Amino acid sequence: MNPVMFTFGKFEIRWYSVLILIGVLLAYELAAFEGKKYKAPKDFIFNLTFWSVIFGLIGARLYYVVFNWQLYSHDLTSIFKFWEGGLAIHGGIFAGLVTMYLYCKKYKVRLLKITDIAVPSLLIAQAIGRWGNFFNSEAHGAATTLAELKESKIIPEFVINGMNINGIYYVPTFYYESIWCLLGFVIVLIIRNRKKTKLGTLTAFYLMWYSFGRFFIEGSRTDSLMIFGLKAAQIVSVLLFIIGLVIIMINSRKSAFDDNYQETTFDEVRF
Repeated sequence: MNPVMFTFGKFEIRWYSVLILIGVLLAYELAAFEGKKYKAPKDFIFNLTFWSVIFGLIGARLYYVVFNWQLYSHDLTSIFKFWEGGLAIHGGIFAGLVTMYLYCKKYKVRLLKITDIAVPSLLIAQAIGRWGNFFNSEAHGAATTLAELKESKIIPEFVINGMNINGIYYVPTFYYESIWCLLGFVIVLIIRNRKKTKLGTLTAFYLMWYSFGRFFIEGSRTDSLMIFGLKAAQIVSVLLFIIGLVIIMINSRKSAFDDNYQETTFDEVRF
């Protein structure tokens, strides 16, 4: 696939950057719409989104660079060329979460309410952003055959064609992850509309849902970031899954009338 969408002279507009931008804009609109229902000031959501995205991108890039230092040590300026690919979602999640925590602490708002509002946005942004990997011919799985890809029945023809990289077909793990995030997005909207859904449940669902899918998808990838001979994404996925499970266990001990997501407004979830 051609990673360049179009050019202006020597200036290139890449699919990777455009898709990330689309994901961010849609994520913001979803968060702003949901935040309005709970009386969250629009400027609060905008500023929180802005800084979370900025530091999230920085975190995602630094996470990737640290694990691939040999690729950047000879040319430090290449570290800033994130539009060429090389963002690690877990680094973005960690950096974004720290940003959200500090921001919520400053304005005395409970973090779980805000992360719950952000979960659908994050899932849809990830679903869209993964297609940037498609155009960059990255984040794919092991080599396979055209026949095996066609046997899958769920992979569109254009994706199969795009997985032909230098004459070799690869498993489209980026596609599986995008579909997994999209399915999670639909499910989380259903959970969010239940009257007995508690604060933190949506956050826990995201941690468990994405981590479960990513663990198995990562097992098929050939470009995984490694730590001590193990795939870093799988280790992190296990840890995040456990955190999500703990949140669910804590919520299960609460009264049916305490900390319900739909019954708490922005003013009622302050520290």
